[in-house]
Amino acid sequence: MNENGISEPPSDPAEAFSRALARLPGGAGAEKCFSCATCSAGCPVRKVFPDYDPRRILRMILLGRGEELLASPLPWLCSTCYACQERCPQGIPVTDLLVALRNLASRTGHKPAALQMQEDLLVKFGRLYEIDEFDNKKREKAGLPKVVMKAEAVARLHALVAAEPFPPRGTPEAETHPSGSRP
Repeated sequence: MNENGISEPPSDPAEAFSRALARLPGGAGAEKCFSCATCSAGCPVRKVFPDYDPRRILRMILLGRGEELLASPLPWLCSTCYACQERCPQGIPVTDLLVALRNLASRTGHKPAALQMQEDLLVKFGRLYEIDEFDNKKREKAGLPKVVMKAEAVARLHALVAAEPFPPRGTPEAETHPSGSRP
């Protein structure tokens, strides 16, 4: 803070990355890590992908290797089983940190192609799978009602969100948004 009580942006890129991550829900706590490796020892993903190491991800956060971390596939490999978080002796919300990393990566254009494809499908069809006549015939045989693709309804929804986008969760603006507080 300067003499006027105004917070100044950090000049150190490592600190800037840590602050940006800490502002996200679940993004704080990496600084408590003392590298005991409890998170890595209990990680089921590590058993399949030996290069995946939650402790290494925490170290990268602390060392300010944010851009490298966001561009890597590491945050996206987490299965969100919470084993690391439940076992951490320091109480670090490891899984929550990884979700925050994913959110930051997505916001900065570092998301896997498959996730981008899913997002594109949701925007186009309002669901991840386009329902066609073949699917509706199967539904009919199973006694289910026909699903009608209503592109105009999806377009209206997009227009509403574009007109008044939701503020990020955990911010004061989210609490006063016309949609009410979100869970």
